[in-house]
This record gives sequence, C-alpha cells and structure tokens, in this order.
Amino acid sequence: MENRRQFIGKLTLLTGGLMLSNQFTWALGMKEQRYKVAVVDLMILKRQKLSAFELSKEIGADGIELDMGGLGNRDTFDNKLADPQIRQQFMDKAKELNLEICSLAMTGFYAQSLATRPTYQQMIGDCIATMKAMNVKVAFLPLGVQGDLVQNPELRPAIVERLRVAGKMAKQAGVVIGIETALDATAELQFLKDIGSSAVKSYFNFSNAIKNGRDLNKELRILGKKNIIQIHCTNDDGVWLQNDPKIDMKVVRKTLDDMGWKGWLVVERSRDQKDPRNVKWNFTANTAYVKSVFQSDI
Repeated sequence: MENRRQFIGKLTLLTGGLMLSNQFTWALGMKEQRYKVAVVDLMILKRQKLSAFELSKEIGADGIELDMGGLGNRDTFDNKLADPQIRQQFMDKAKELNLEICSLAMTGFYAQSLATRPTYQQMIGDCIATMKAMNVKVAFLPLGVQGDLVQNPELRPAIVERLRVAGKMAKQAGVVIGIETALDATAELQFLKDIGSSAVKSYFNFSNAIKNGRDLNKELRILGKKNIIQIHCTNDDGVWLQNDPKIDMKVVRKTLDDMGWKGWLVVERSRDQKDPRNVKWNFTANTAYVKSVFQSDI
C-alpha cells in the first residue's frame, strides 16, 4: 500500500511538472514569437472602448492598436485614455486577457492636415504622453487625404519640418512614430531621409502598394528592415486576405524573413463584401489566416 501511495505521489508530481513545463514552453514561445498579429479597435467598431479587448481576444489576436479618439475641430484628440482611471482599466484588462497594446493610432490625421493644423504639437504631445503612461512604444500617424504628397507635393516642406519636430519629441520620450504616406517605397525612403529622425519610421500598409499597382514585395525590400516599424497587414475591403488574389501572403512572409524583419502585423480591413459589418466573422477569419502563415513554418 505504501509503495502504491509513493508511486501515485510521484506520478502526480511528474504529471504536474510536465504540465508546468508545457505551459512554460507555450508562454516562452508566445513571448519569442517573431510575428504577432493585432486588430484595430476603430475597425472592430470599439474605438476607445474597454470591450475592445474582449472582442480582440475572441477574434484570436495577440494584441490591439488603440485609437487616440476623434479630432474634428478640437485642439487635440478626444482621448479617454488621458483619464488615469480609465487608462488603468484598459491596462488591467489587457493584462488580464494576456493581450498587448501594440500601438496608439492618431487616425484623426486621416482627414485633418498635419501641414496646417496649428496645434499639431499638442496633438502629438498628447499621444506621446499617453504612450509613456501605458508603456506603448509605437504611434501610428497617417498623412491622410489632405497630406497626400503625391497629390499635394507643395506640402512636402511643411510636413517634413513638422515631422522633424515630432521626431525630436518622440526620440526624447523613447518612442517611435510610424507614418503612412501615399508615396512609393523609393520616394518614402527619401522622405524619411529628409526628416532625418530615428524616431520617425514607415508604418507600411500593404494596400498602398497594391492599389497603386506596385510590387508589394519589392516595396518592402526597398524600404528595408530598419525603416519599417510596423505593418498594416491588409488590403481594401471586398474579400478576406486568404481569398485575395492580389496578395500571396506566403511570399510576403518569405520577403520579411529574408529581410530579417520582425514585429506586429495589424489587420485593418479586408472585410468580405457579403457582410462587411460582421466584425467578429471578418476579423476572426483574417486573423486566423495571417497567423497560419506567419506563426508556423512554411
């Protein structure tokens, strides 16, 4: 009887040890994952809502890009995260669900002009302050329609000067601002050189290359590993990524592997036209597909 008890005791310890070992290996693997996949709170219709975390978890994402809030005619963003109590709730929820906040997005600049807004420093400063408070290292800043340098090349000097200022602010805070432009990779590379800040990099969007008829993989290689801080892994709406004939995601992964790039792939659009507002259906499908390509051996 004693031998049997000893045997059962040892077996229990061994089983428990194996379970802990498996859990540790899984956690370590997630921590060291080369490519992580996130969704955008704005695009899952949860802009600055705490419930965005629960939905992102259900979708299967590793993290989330949080928006800074609307802009309109305000001096700065309508940012709920400026409230310490609300901010802490968001951080606690992320920790509870084992989700990361990969970036903060200044999507207000999609429709507003960085070149002309008089309070741009306040806006960027508020974003950086929120980043520091939440330990987020990347901000997304789109130049948008009014800052389209292809259609409005005369804005280039003003935008370069303002991004130099933003770069100094970001560098002092130890964060990076990722910009999205309408330029091709060669022109964007020169644009980044003109700005001349290690704290301002490209936030690359697959759809910019695709919709302008450019070679997506060539564009990535031209910009290079050091100049791309984060990627919007998406195309225009119409079909899911797995059904999109314009993107060979396995080739894209090989390109990024060869470049030595690693980081966040953030799913923004690529919603099926059959039911574009079915958030969970669309984003779960895209997230699962991106993970199947980027988080497994090819």
